[in-house]
Amino acid sequence: MQQPLDCLNNLTQDDWLIGYNSHQFNQISQELYLELTQLSACGTPPKIILAEREPVRFLASFIAACAANCPVFLCNPDWGTQEWQQVFDLVKPDIILGMGHGAWGMGNGNNNIQCPIPNSIMIPTGGSSGEIKFAIHTWETLISSVQGFTEYFQIKQVNSFCVLPLHHVSGLMQFMRSFTTAGKLAIQPFKAVEIGQILNIKQSEFFTSLVPTQLQRLLQNPELTEWLSQFNTVLLGGAPAWNELLEKARFHRIRLAPTYGMTETASQIATLKPDDFLRGKISSGQILPHAKVTIRNQQGEILNSNQIGNVTIHAQSLALGYYPKSRENQIDFQVDDLGFLDEQGHLNIVGRNSDKIITGGENIYPAEIESAIQSTQMVADICVIGIPDKQWGQALTAIYIPKKSDTSALKIQTLLKDKLSKFKIPKYWIPQQNLPRNSQGKINRQKLQQIATEFLQKPIT
Repeated sequence: MQQPLDCLNNLTQDDWLIGYNSHQFNQISQELYLELTQLSACGTPPKIILAEREPVRFLASFIAACAANCPVFLCNPDWGTQEWQQVFDLVKPDIILGMGHGAWGMGNGNNNIQCPIPNSIMIPTGGSSGEIKFAIHTWETLISSVQGFTEYFQIKQVNSFCVLPLHHVSGLMQFMRSFTTAGKLAIQPFKAVEIGQILNIKQSEFFTSLVPTQLQRLLQNPELTEWLSQFNTVLLGGAPAWNELLEKARFHRIRLAPTYGMTETASQIATLKPDDFLRGKISSGQILPHAKVTIRNQQGEILNSNQIGNVTIHAQSLALGYYPKSRENQIDFQVDDLGFLDEQGHLNIVGRNSDKIITGGENIYPAEIESAIQSTQMVADICVIGIPDKQWGQALTAIYIPKKSDTSALKIQTLLKDKLSKFKIPKYWIPQQNLPRNSQGKINRQKLQQIATEFLQKPIT
């Protein structure tokens, strides 16, 4: 397995980093590596917060930290004061890279708190729900994900076109795939792509990754739809995609690969290949070679094909815990998702266990309702939640963005009567101008509960 320094020394292409200066990447990473190794020689390797906004500095600093065996915490430079306070209290960094500190900013390090895993790479998760956690990864867990990817797609070099944040697992792994396989990496902000400022690449040789809301926006532009259709593969993940969006992508012959994964698994562990998607298959696809998925009931017993239960993951790419605690049992990871494996071994996700709504004794999964509402083509975005109700336990509540100002909830409900059972049609409808989603498209359900509570407490006028 190639180590970070080996990969850096083996870089022979001057143009591997498209849109940025490859030579600058090499120079920054080599210089910072030397500085960090000198610091580490004096004692314990320093804990580093990495919050560089500029992509070359971020990636070069990341590789230098990994090569110098320093614990590195990937951070979002756009976090607010409250989030940063959480991070500083938790990490107590020795060095801060970025955040307006220039190349170096010294933190209030406290090396009494040691990282439980040597050479750890901490990747943030959970920011949209308030509490930020860091999944503990290593170079080895990330490489396992890369190897599973290359084996699954049967390729040696991975060229990536990245529009996702590099501090997030979805962006970082695009870099890792290209950097460790001597492929090319093109980096461009999604906003630039959206207005047609696109780097000149041969899309048929590249993978790209999108979240559903990004795909939706690109498909609204005929020129960008045509551009997207030229990619070798368009990985789609980060949040559930609705059927209407998938059907539209298939209609336009987008080589979509819906994926299932998370920060804790170093990105995807299940992916549907583009050819299967274009032939009409709908699932999260086959399990990648480095992972194994079982479906279990509440007693932990493994279920048969097509039986819905808790998704349990065993993978070489699995995080070793959440900082500062490593998991004692590192074999299996039971997640909050419910799903089943079909006869072909494809993973199908039904919904999140914690999102399940119980109304009048009936179990309802929001994804089904949201998909039916999306199919009416009367909403631009939708999320269904349950709010406390004395009579029903929970009342189904739709919070949505209408496509047109004159779209009424009654019109949508009328169209749903043929699609859903009566008890699955939301009782309350709350129109909004936007929904609280993060950059990966994940919804902030705590914020939605607050919106619903405030809306329903308003006096009827």
